[in-house]
Amino acid sequence: MQLIERDPSLSVRWVVMSAHGERTAEAYRSAERILGDGDGHEIRVGPFQDGFLPYQGRAVKEYFEELKDDFDPDLILTHFSGDAHQDHRLVSELTWNTFRDHFILEFEIPKYDGDFGAPNCFIQLETNIAERKVRHILDHFTSQRNKTWFTEDVFLSIMRLRGMECNAVNHYAEAFYCRKAVIE
Repeated sequence: MQLIERDPSLSVRWVVMSAHGERTAEAYRSAERILGDGDGHEIRVGPFQDGFLPYQGRAVKEYFEELKDDFDPDLILTHFSGDAHQDHRLVSELTWNTFRDHFILEFEIPKYDGDFGAPNCFIQLETNIAERKVRHILDHFTSQRNKTWFTEDVFLSIMRLRGMECNAVNHYAEAFYCRKAVIE
């Protein structure tokens, strides 16, 4: 959200590997709300069944190869490689296998598994951006509302904790895992 607002000329490819029914509509609405009507944006929802990506390995790998043939991104955001959810781990692994020489940041997702770690890359957030981000998540991913962790205070608390860890001026930050960064 903050990155796109700072540079509206960015071209974004938003890829969701598995989302069916209501979750497909959520993915499109969320992406469209953030990306707006900008040229060069593409939203892609994969055909895979949620929770079964590792068991559809060949087809998922082929999907990644198609993505690689279609574009050469400057930045890739993917799941944390230590994520306990099997789909998230596979997506992270295939992201690194497919885009070996790209700048990749791994994000964290709150859930019951207790798999948060110690990220090493922080992006400070303005307070209004942190609050808007949380409102966006809560408004656009309504299918997750039955989860006890899917609350405003959880999302803000994570950004506040990450802000504390990096001594953010406005107290909020997003955190990522960066395995490799090349500085020219």
